[in-house]
Amino acid sequence: NGDATLSGRPTIRVSPPSAGFVWKPARVVLHGVASFYDNGTTAMRLPRGTVIRVCGAGGCLERTVNDYGPAAWTGRIVDLYRPDFFAVCGCGWWSGTTYVTVYVY
Repeated sequence: NGDATLSGRPTIRVSPPSAGFVWKPARVVLHGVASFYDNGTTAMRLPRGTVIRVCGAGGCLERTVNDYGPAAWTGRIVDLYRPDFFAVCGCGWWSGTTYVTVYVY
């Protein structure tokens, strides 16, 4: 009979998972312009490996910085891989830049 019950074992009570999702607080929040380029990277003037969340009119996504840029003189705060850019901006294919909020973790 495989239904043997063990006595004397502690009971663990776990609260049910919540329906919502909560991000941990960001270390820094930046607002500015994002653009895209096609070499499959997320570029910011932050160390490689930094986790960021980029939010725009089309939604949010979480990425890890794996390239350094964009150049300071461009006025942009982040360069995204093309599919990521259009997922965040929710804009047409003719758009080259969009306003975003970047949360740095």
